[in-house]
Amino acid sequence: MSETTGALLRRQLGERRGMLVPGAGNALAARVIESMGFEAVYLSGAGLTNNFYGMPDLGFVGLQDICQHTAAIRDAVSLPLIVDADTGFGNALNVHHTVRTLERAGANAIQLEDQVMPKKCGHFSGQSVIELKEMVAKVSAAVDARQSSDFLIIARTDARGAHGLDDALERAHAFANAGADVTFVEAPVGVDELRRIASELPLPQVVNIVIGGKTVALTAREFGEMGFSMVLYANAALQGAVRGMMNALGRLKADGELAELPDLVATFMERQSLVRKPFYDALEKKYTS
Repeated sequence: MSETTGALLRRQLGERRGMLVPGAGNALAARVIESMGFEAVYLSGAGLTNNFYGMPDLGFVGLQDICQHTAAIRDAVSLPLIVDADTGFGNALNVHHTVRTLERAGANAIQLEDQVMPKKCGHFSGQSVIELKEMVAKVSAAVDARQSSDFLIIARTDARGAHGLDDALERAHAFANAGADVTFVEAPVGVDELRRIASELPLPQVVNIVIGGKTVALTAREFGEMGFSMVLYANAALQGAVRGMMNALGRLKADGELAELPDLVATFMERQSLVRKPFYDALEKKYTS
C-alpha cells in the first residue's frame, strides 16, 4: 500500500533532520514551492492575512478564510500541507470544529497556539497566553476531533516572550502529554535556548525563522544536527514576492515599459506553466474534439 501524504509528513518529521518548509499565502505560492523541490508546504496565517487583506498578522483572518485557502492549496499541490490555525478560533469546542473542518479541506497537520485571542505574530512584542489548563484542553480536543491518526497536531506556545523559556518548556511538555504530535516553542532567542528546546523536549520540534525576527537564522543542517524536525520559513516567499513586485514595478514606473527580463519577471511561459495552462489546453481539446 502506498504511503499517504499524512503518513509521509509524520515520517519526515520523525527523522528530525531539519526539513526546510516554506510558507505560502495562496495556491500560486504553493505551486512555486512545489516546483522548487521542497518536501512540504505551510499555509501561513500571516502570509494569508498580508496577501488576502493587506493587513498585519493581528488575528484578522477567520476559519472560513483559512478553510478556503487550504482547499485551494490542496487542489494545487500534492505536497504534505501544514495549516496555521492560529488559536483554533475559540475554546476547546471551537478547536474541535476547526480540526474537523480543516482536515476535510485537505490539511495534513494543523498548528494551534496558546495566545489570547486576538493573537499576534510571534515575533511581535506584547503577546499574552491563556492558562495552561485551557490550552491542554484545546490540544486534547484537537486530538479527539481528527479522523485520521496521520493528521498531525502541532502545539505551539508563545510563552517564551510572555513568561520566559522555562515556562514555554513546561507548556510544551504538557502539550505532549495531552497528545500533541509535534511541539513548537515560538521566538526563542540565542543558540543556547534553541539547544535546550531541541534536547529537553521529547517530540519532534519546529523552529520558525522569521526574516528580521527574534530567532537566529542557522542553516537547516545546523538545526537538524541540534535535533529540530522542521525549519519553517513561513513568509520567505511572501517577502521575496514583495521585493520582486517593487523591483519590477519600479522599473516600469521609471522606464515606462517593462520587457521580459529574467532578473525582474517570470516569463510568460513560466507563468502559464505554474498555473497548468497546458493541462487545461489538453482538456479543452479532449472535450471539444
